[in-house]
Amino acid sequence: MDRTVGDLFGFHAVQLGLPQLEALAQNRMPHRWVALDRAAAPLPEPPGAAPDARVPRAVLTDFEALPFETHSLDLVVLPHTLELSRDPHQTLREVERVLVPEGKVVVLGLNPASLWGVQQRSASLCSRLGLGTDVLPPARDMIGYWRLRDWLRLLSFDIEGGRFGCWRPALRSELWLERFGWMERSGERWWPVLGAAYFLVATKRVRGMRLINPAWKGRQATQRAPAVAASRRQPLGRREGGGS
Repeated sequence: MDRTVGDLFGFHAVQLGLPQLEALAQNRMPHRWVALDRAAAPLPEPPGAAPDARVPRAVLTDFEALPFETHSLDLVVLPHTLELSRDPHQTLREVERVLVPEGKVVVLGLNPASLWGVQQRSASLCSRLGLGTDVLPPARDMIGYWRLRDWLRLLSFDIEGGRFGCWRPALRSELWLERFGWMERSGERWWPVLGAAYFLVATKRVRGMRLINPAWKGRQATQRAPAVAASRRQPLGRREGGGS
């Protein structure tokens, strides 16, 4: 996240939800905020963060109706926001509305086609039977990576890239986590799309942009070209002829 947002430029960046993650700390845009859902209580600033790296928690809103003007933000970060949203489709539509053309959206999500997804589904069944608790915090829905890509394409986003991570199972024991460390070393090579978490970057497409100049501009450029070429050759000719 730090490497990705550190290379994105503009003026206004917003993180929606999950204030425990300082997703915009390394971003250099002059105006950055963390927006919190009305259902979430604002958290104090993290004591370990440097004062200049803290992003103010300045917005309390509904993610399905963002209080920003259309085409006003250059970057929106969604750290597990869609999984906790009451209406993830509407949240994405609002993100598309407030982003400027060629603005960026960065999404973090949990992959249902992973060991964590299998553990969560089995644990949810066991918890309903009174045999245990959920492995992950409660979420309305895990949104698959390819499913999210389809949603973004329908909203006129171009996918810049994505990555997976966290291949070992979710365990509470540090000892057993270390024993499954080999899965992290080999997961990206042998079963990359089965990582428990994914990271996706997309760019808002410029609608109605002309990729070919109008015909009258092409004719003007053709008419002007000989004059420009002559003006460039003329000084060379004078020098060759011994002129000034």
